[in-house]
Amino acid sequence: MNKKWTAFLMAAVTALTAAVTPVAAMADTVTSVVSLGADLSDSQKSTVLNLLEVKSSDLTSSNTVTVTNAEEHQYLDGKIASSYIGTRALSSCKVTETKSGSGIKVTTHNINYVTDKMYENALVTAGMSDADVIVAAPTSISGTAALVGAMKAYAVISGDTVSATEIDTATDELVTTSQIASETGDSDKTTQLVAAVKQVVAEKNYTSESDITKVIKDVANQLGITLSDEEVQALADVMQKIAALNLDPDKLTEQVKSVYEAAAANGLDLSKYGITNDDVNGFFSKLSSVFRAVIDWIKGLTS
Repeated sequence: MNKKWTAFLMAAVTALTAAVTPVAAMADTVTSVVSLGADLSDSQKSTVLNLLEVKSSDLTSSNTVTVTNAEEHQYLDGKIASSYIGTRALSSCKVTETKSGSGIKVTTHNINYVTDKMYENALVTAGMSDADVIVAAPTSISGTAALVGAMKAYAVISGDTVSATEIDTATDELVTTSQIASETGDSDKTTQLVAAVKQVVAEKNYTSESDITKVIKDVANQLGITLSDEEVQALADVMQKIAALNLDPDKLTEQVKSVYEAAAANGLDLSKYGITNDDVNGFFSKLSSVFRAVIDWIKGLTS
């Protein structure tokens, strides 16, 4: 390759690198916000902060929010037994902004009602993206306060307001997923079911109960999950609420990529809905495609 085309190639690579570099640079300016249950005692708070990997001296009014038991009841009454909500807000969390395209990753400590992946799935529905979330409680509890807290913390980081509708839909999804998982006995596959159905609903813009119900039954059958009529109906109701949020299907796969990959590994095939494994690979495969396209273009010019 002559010097002219070598210089051209270098310029193209530099341009692509410049486009990606600002994304990576975000890691140098990480922002974290802590949400604390309003009813933590001093000793409980100390335990929680240790689990969240936060020093008490680092807490300020600008990087800390509080969740009350009243807020838990506001979004969860009628969806979950009051025994799960309790009378005190104790579960807490830390939300840390990560680089674009990294997705949502949740780690839990002393949470017995929902799994990491269920949190991830629900937080994407609420509009969260690119964040590491640690959820912790002083003892083993349901962790409902932390879901609301995570959304409040993310709103501080992003500067965007999480609407009451988004919070309501996310909590509804989380509760429904947890309830179905307790019946199926397989929280992983149940989470994959909810994620996959949500993906199809967003991709195909399904809003009718009949269309959504068909997808639920199809995906459940592919994953080997048996659902009762009541469970199908409950999930369909949630999906109709999710459809009204007009979620970006590309963002869904990008943010909880591991859930979709696990579903594909379990034999799930969504190609009939126009969703391929390449689509599930999300942001990183798309970025690779951009590089390949540019290289092919350059090869065409040089030939």
